[in-house]
Amino acid sequence: MSAGSSPRRILVTGGATGIGAAIVRTLVAAGYDVDFTYRASAEAAQSLLVDLRAAHPERTLAAHPIDLADKVALDGFCEVAEAAGYYGLIHNAGQPCDALAAMLDQERAEAAMQVNFFSLTRLAKALVREMVRTRTGRIVAIGSVAALRGNAGNAAYAATKGALIAYCRTLAVESAKRGVTVNVIAPGFVDTAMMARYAGHRDGMERQIPAGRFARPEDVAALTAFLMGEGASYITGTVLPVDGGLTAMMGVHRT
Repeated sequence: MSAGSSPRRILVTGGATGIGAAIVRTLVAAGYDVDFTYRASAEAAQSLLVDLRAAHPERTLAAHPIDLADKVALDGFCEVAEAAGYYGLIHNAGQPCDALAAMLDQERAEAAMQVNFFSLTRLAKALVREMVRTRTGRIVAIGSVAALRGNAGNAAYAATKGALIAYCRTLAVESAKRGVTVNVIAPGFVDTAMMARYAGHRDGMERQIPAGRFARPEDVAALTAFLMGEGASYITGTVLPVDGGLTAMMGVHRT
């Protein structure tokens, strides 16, 4: 942001832990005021607020408890958010849904679709009108490389992220002339608590990543902050993998 300008306000969903917390920290350090949502991580949310307020007392910060799967609660939150107005929206909240394609459970898949996809569309509907009116705004959705490459067991989850990509591309086209950018970041394997269940397979997984390691949450956060800035004003409708080269590589290896 330019020197002397008033801080811009950004809303981050799922901002208390993991990638979300790294995004919140990076945005605050970059000079933005940040609100973030959380569902079950109240202690982590409060700890994050305490740390950031101590380090950046000039910033305005707030944490909002909300279950994005609760449509009524989401509608109420969106009414408040629309009145508040935000320069940026980062949809990071997500829900896993692992199952073989032929064994897909529709109820579980619909629950994941609500959190991963429909909550973004509801939030965007509430916030984009003010962005269009002021002719400036940034929307970033955290997708997944699962939507870019087939992977056994990821059918439902990949479908939610694929829907997110299609929606964001269309919204980007519809809002570009009004100064609003809409992009998707597609992380690969990121070193967060969600990856703990794969601990026994980590060495083998990392050997298959050209960069040789999992991403750090800060790797994703850095790109997110860039897309919020003036330098990204001509980047819209894109899907940007942060995966250490994983999706660039052929899946069959010579040994």
